[in-house]
Amino acid sequence: MKGIAIEIKWAFIFVLVTLAWMAFERAIGLHGAYIDKHAVYTNLYAIPAIAVYVFALLDKRKNYYNGTMSYKQGFISGLIITGIVTLLVPLTQYITSSVVAPGYFSNVISHVVEEDKMTLEEAQNYFNLRNYIIQGLVSSPVMGIITTAVVSFFTSAKKKKSEEFTS
Repeated sequence: MKGIAIEIKWAFIFVLVTLAWMAFERAIGLHGAYIDKHAVYTNLYAIPAIAVYVFALLDKRKNYYNGTMSYKQGFISGLIITGIVTLLVPLTQYITSSVVAPGYFSNVISHVVEEDKMTLEEAQNYFNLRNYIIQGLVSSPVMGIITTAVVSFFTSAKKKKSEEFTS
């Protein structure tokens, strides 16, 4: 357990950042008055999501691997974070839909029906907690693996030549 303490910490930080982002979206009206803009602006969430992975892998490199970390070590660390985040998707989605943004589903259903983008039945079948949990269980590992692959490349660090001679 001690070997993955950093990953556990950062997975929970990721969940908190996700919930904070949802609260931010709601606060600025993307779940209500500006719901028509939600599909575009919600993509900005990628910035803090990627930042969490960067900080997590830098933390792992510094505090577990003593400043050197191979791509493989970083990738495995990121996969562990992704796995934990994925396991927490149902809880995260439940908290989002019941506490952080309880009106989101009804608002987005109304919006897409009014805009003739979906029928009421289609919208209700798509915009609901069960479907969002399923989507999260699929998209979290996919996006997490892609993010991990890229971030691991940039956060890996080899020993400096001077350190190789003193080791």
